[in-house]
Amino acid sequence: MADGAAIGLLFGAWREAEETFASAREAQGRAQIEEDELRHRLGELDALDPQPDEEAKLDERRSVLKNRERLLEALQNAHAALGGARPVQDAIRTAERELTRVAGKAGGGLDTAIEALARAGEATLDAEARLEAFGNSIEHDAHALETLEDRLYGLRDLARKHRVKVDGLPALRAATATALARIEDRGGELERLDRQVRTARAAYERAAEALGEKRRQGAAELDRAMIAELIPLKLGRAQFTTRLDPLPPESWGPAGKERIVFEVATNPGSAPGPIGRIASGGELSRFMLALRVVLSKAGTAPTLVFDEVDSGIGGAVAAAVGERLARLGRGLQVLVVTHSPQVAARGAHHWCVSKVNAKGSVTTRVERLDDGARREEIARMLSGSRITDEARAAADSLIGRRTAARA
Repeated sequence: MADGAAIGLLFGAWREAEETFASAREAQGRAQIEEDELRHRLGELDALDPQPDEEAKLDERRSVLKNRERLLEALQNAHAALGGARPVQDAIRTAERELTRVAGKAGGGLDTAIEALARAGEATLDAEARLEAFGNSIEHDAHALETLEDRLYGLRDLARKHRVKVDGLPALRAATATALARIEDRGGELERLDRQVRTARAAYERAAEALGEKRRQGAAELDRAMIAELIPLKLGRAQFTTRLDPLPPESWGPAGKERIVFEVATNPGSAPGPIGRIASGGELSRFMLALRVVLSKAGTAPTLVFDEVDSGIGGAVAAAVGERLARLGRGLQVLVVTHSPQVAARGAHHWCVSKVNAKGSVTTRVERLDDGARREEIARMLSGSRITDEARAAADSLIGRRTAARA
């Protein structure tokens, strides 16, 4: 890949990385507000620590505690009934012993009754244990109901605040923690994108520096070649310099880090300046002709147009201009507006441009010339309005040189 194309791709990659980083940083700024809200919400949820199905369990427990006095009274009565003057357990054990003593003589008829009494004894013991445990759970904490209701109200207040049901608080807590973690991860993403920007910029700068060095070397070679090419074009006293001006970083682009300026000084001792400002129209055409000749193998334009490239010259200099235009014409299309017969004779095709005054208006006419008309037009350019045989002979000589050069 050519240096110019490669640096263009590297510049594009750098700019794309910068845009991606800028977008991510902007999103991070917007997320900062969201992050503060999420942290506050998660703090509230963590402090309350809601559990699945907690509301139903608390409601059930509150109902029990609200009926604490009645339940304790019922428990006391049950204990009294089970362990009164003659405890139920004692009666069951007595009955079981009496039946077991004579069971062998009953032929198995008492076995099921004895088993039932055994189960009844175990069930009575279990019932007494359960009654005692339940009584303990509601008897020893006089403030249990107040504590429970405070929590239940707290859960419901938080659920209303975040517009969810109480049973949805655990899921909200998990979702909040996930969202917060995702935002926190963006910090790492920003660091990664920032590294990509720095890497892409470094790659671009290395390529731009290498391209700049090649340009400096090429500029020196171009300047030497231009000076040699300007001499036969009657610009031998002119100076041509290729200047590379460093650009500030904000002006860097796909073409590199410097601006290329062609400077010329057309008169000895005069200060050089940009070619488009210093050179006259004819000089500029000759400078561009010399530049195109020197860079003939590097250009990409399919057509070149030269207007009055022969301005102020004649004789051998005009012939040199014509020869160089013909050389360019071998590789691409060259259009030349000229008053010089030496230049015109070098062309492969000719058109005559003239103005015609007809019926009070002026019309510009372009007429293609065949070989005979071309000979006459070149002879007219040599001799003026009256075409002489000598002028026709000179025209034949110029056209013959062109034909011989092409052969």
